[in-house]
Amino acid sequence: METPRFIQGVYAFEGQGLEKPVPLHPAIGYTVPRDRRAQLVYLRAGNSTAELIYLLLRRDGQPMRYFPIGARAAIHVPLVIVEDIPPESVLELSVGAPEGLRGLATIDIGLAEI
Repeated sequence: METPRFIQGVYAFEGQGLEKPVPLHPAIGYTVPRDRRAQLVYLRAGNSTAELIYLLLRRDGQPMRYFPIGARAAIHVPLVIVEDIPPESVLELSVGAPEGLRGLATIDIGLAEI
């Protein structure tokens, strides 16, 4: 049976440089249960600043997907059944932004545990 999971919220950030993505917030982490696997369904995100930023989704510390978000813009990326994420994988979300840039990122990530 498929179980939906969501990572959602509005998170403040301060950029450390576009080449230095930093964790967005500890609450955004997600670990796939050991008896399941997961699939990304979609990512929606918004950027309050007047500069381009990007979100970096990492799996077990390694880059998995980059999502650029334009200045004062939003994105919606459907990811239905792109790939399986193995049991016990750890997903984390980082933000890359110009050094010193402060703003808010609105995050809505949909996953399905199968």
